[in-house]
Amino acid sequence: MCGIIGFIDPGLAGDGEGVRVLARRMAQALAHRGPDGFGEYADPAVGLGFGHRRLAIIELSEAGAQPMVSRCGRFVLTYNGELYNFRALRRELEETGGSHLPWQGDSDTEVLLAACQVWGVRGALERAVGMFAFGLWDSAQRTLTLARDRMGEKPLYYGRAGRAFVFASELKALRAHPGFEAGLDMESLALFLRHQYVPAPRSIYRDARKLLPGCLLTVGVGGGLPEPEAYWSLAGVAARGMDDPFTGGEDEARDRLEALLGEAVAGQMISDVPFGALLSGGVDSSLVTALMQAQSARPVQSFTIGFSDRNFDESADAARVAAHLGTEHTTLTATPEDALGLVESLPDVYDEPFSDASQLPTCLVSRLTRSRVTVCLTGDGGDEVFAGYNRHVSGPAVWARVAGLPVPVRRGLAAAMQWLSPGGYDALFRAAGRVVPRLGQVRTPGLKAYKLAEALPASDREDLYWRLVSTWPDPAALLAGGVSGRMGFDAPGLADFVRWMQYADSVTYLPGGVLHKVDRATMAVSLESRAPYLDHRVVEFAWRLPVSMLVAGGRGKHILRRVLDRHVPRGLVDRPKAGFDVPLAQWLRGPLKGWASDLLAPDRLRRQGLFDADAVARQWADHQSGRRENQSRLWALLMFQAWSDRWQPGD
Repeated sequence: MCGIIGFIDPGLAGDGEGVRVLARRMAQALAHRGPDGFGEYADPAVGLGFGHRRLAIIELSEAGAQPMVSRCGRFVLTYNGELYNFRALRRELEETGGSHLPWQGDSDTEVLLAACQVWGVRGALERAVGMFAFGLWDSAQRTLTLARDRMGEKPLYYGRAGRAFVFASELKALRAHPGFEAGLDMESLALFLRHQYVPAPRSIYRDARKLLPGCLLTVGVGGGLPEPEAYWSLAGVAARGMDDPFTGGEDEARDRLEALLGEAVAGQMISDVPFGALLSGGVDSSLVTALMQAQSARPVQSFTIGFSDRNFDESADAARVAAHLGTEHTTLTATPEDALGLVESLPDVYDEPFSDASQLPTCLVSRLTRSRVTVCLTGDGGDEVFAGYNRHVSGPAVWARVAGLPVPVRRGLAAAMQWLSPGGYDALFRAAGRVVPRLGQVRTPGLKAYKLAEALPASDREDLYWRLVSTWPDPAALLAGGVSGRMGFDAPGLADFVRWMQYADSVTYLPGGVLHKVDRATMAVSLESRAPYLDHRVVEFAWRLPVSMLVAGGRGKHILRRVLDRHVPRGLVDRPKAGFDVPLAQWLRGPLKGWASDLLAPDRLRRQGLFDADAVARQWADHQSGRRENQSRLWALLMFQAWSDRWQPGD
């Protein structure tokens, strides 16, 4: 796990020292991603420079240092990530013979470089099992190839900086190039407000893009910027799953899935440094931890975070799972002050606007974990791959009930549902003799009613989905110029709504939201995270399963629960799904109120000229009065404003 940068800058052609100075400057911006070493490479003839910040995980000696030059001298690699099957690939490469032998060390970097030399980049990618982003220079062809892993675990930005082509693991490194223009992309801002993140291939800057997962991009010296090519696509996986569905019974599927997950976990436990597991006590992380412990001769180190506020504390659930599995468990109990202390650092950690508030506990648990280990396995991806979100369970039923109603009727119902305050919904529940359910300190009856009300006028099932997952459903009403921020992607013909939602989540929210959040939080403290559910072999098998093995009995992840039953009693994990949450609604009415008021001050917004100051003021006033729970919308605005103060202070 590392930070990588590179460029082809015609203005530096023939200036070897200038190339090296710029490579150092750009790589220094990523020092947090690689505290164990720095390397550079220059090809002065064309103005090409590579830089690498190393977090040593496998082959800790200099034999694993980067950028790495092939034995034949033709290829140079700067690489971020891990190949979990590198030893199998190494054996296969040994059978071919050739100039890549003998090996200089035992690193996956050397194996990947040799694989690209022997099989070509596409051939190497098709054989690779892992998470990665890399740049490969072919000095004979004078071409630079970028590639990103199949599910988008590792980030890779690229773009133009004047006449130069640049790439890096994070945007802050691109900004270190003197020719990079950090002009704001308004469509990306609208997308961020709608979804809490900027989806690929866009970035917050006009001159930078994200390489899409499963893609490669090859550029020549002095040439144009071609479109990326896919070497693997989830659309293809979904299509093959429909053409070749799994025909066995549920017990057979459970056995097959457990074997695949066990193999994925075993591969991801390979490390030359200490490793552990992030354990929340839910289905996904509990199963990963159980499979780790089943393959370990000593107790696995597991970590969770608890909160002094009991409304948000699930650490006891994780501790019970850990005790059953026999892990060496550590719980950090965080106070509101701990989380609030991170707020001002978020624009540096997430150098692109990002507003999923679970970023705060994710940063805290990453810091705790890094104090003991360098690598951790997580349950990320389980919800997307195995239909674990509430919308996967309830979405089809909601659409079936409302699709036949005329849109004007649905709009009227929506208006009526939004008339009551959260306290009003509390009163209705109490009048019915029911306990008011809460997500932390947020009243879930009102929260769910407002979200459903926003979704009711949907024109079709896809529109229903986008409304359900949108924070600001209509950014055009808030932004100057009326930019709407519509997400687009190529979807296969998925007749089942659950499958369509899974696909949408997997190609948008998973890489843009979940994996972006985890990568930045972990790498900010030089911690490597690994996600067994995103092994492409697991993903491909899951897409062959019938939906009935995913959603059953009013709950998602049915087949995962069947596997987990073999390792952990159901009573330890069988509870309503909860998010990784913080009391944000309360904080915005309390300790964060002054900070937020300054960032959202109407005079400031009017000078800035991006947002409708009156619309923002209404959202703020409704939240402060308790009439609405607007914390997610306000947090998106606040995270943008804080980012703008840090990265565009002159605007």
